[in-house]
Amino acid sequence: MAREKQENEKAMGLPPKRVPESIRSFLLEKADTYEDASFIQDDPIAIPHRFSAPIDIEIAGFLTATLAWGNRKSILKSADELMRRLDHDPARFITHASRQELQAASRGFVHRTFNERDAMLFFIALQRLIQQGGSLENYFIAGIQGPISEGQSPMSAGIQAFQKAFFEASNHEGYAPGRTQKHVARPARGSAAKRINMFIRWMARSSRRGVDFGIWSKVKPSELMIPLDVHTGRVGRKLGLLERKANDWKTVEALTASLRQIDSEDPVRLDFALFGLGAIERF
Repeated sequence: MAREKQENEKAMGLPPKRVPESIRSFLLEKADTYEDASFIQDDPIAIPHRFSAPIDIEIAGFLTATLAWGNRKSILKSADELMRRLDHDPARFITHASRQELQAASRGFVHRTFNERDAMLFFIALQRLIQQGGSLENYFIAGIQGPISEGQSPMSAGIQAFQKAFFEASNHEGYAPGRTQKHVARPARGSAAKRINMFIRWMARSSRRGVDFGIWSKVKPSELMIPLDVHTGRVGRKLGLLERKANDWKTVEALTASLRQIDSEDPVRLDFALFGLGAIERF
């Protein structure tokens, strides 16, 4: 399995450098430190942790991850407001609300560049996707397990399949994608897809440590990609895990390739180490 992953990475032009044992041990120790329930309180993942039903966790997680850029306090405030508008019952509201109720819930909502029209489109698309396909995981797995273009990673294909289904759903309901397309990442256009990779991490990684949820069974942790941001990128470069300067999808693939040397079955557990070192320790 590990050899197959390495061959795939080489095919994408990403032969990872050997990670020194000292760096490997250091990052595993930091991952164990930061993947702890105490991490939740000030992180956007606190919002979906309010719920116990998988479909509530999924909807709250997707909407919160979509808003997850900027100051973390601002993200939590906006996500909390969005949950309030959904009566703190996101699955029931999204799946059963009338068009008028969805419009009322979206009216006046703003988080940075995510506005009322974006919120309405998201509600409409989520309603149709969940009513037709159940869990959002099914739309990602259709791309991950389907035909993949040469040089494309499985997760890139999964995100592309979801993005296509999402905006086909909104378009079917009379909401053309328009400017809202920028709020669902497109790796094929170079986006690092930080927010959607973070959402998939929340859903697919084990809940054993009390942080992520592990409610998806088809997307494997070994297929996940690092939610690249300024902190993880900076620390990755400082530790010699990464040479590329741009924070784009190729950099996501390159950094994830290095992390797979440390843990081939769960490379994104190292997200806790890189983020903790960068955002908390100012490493």
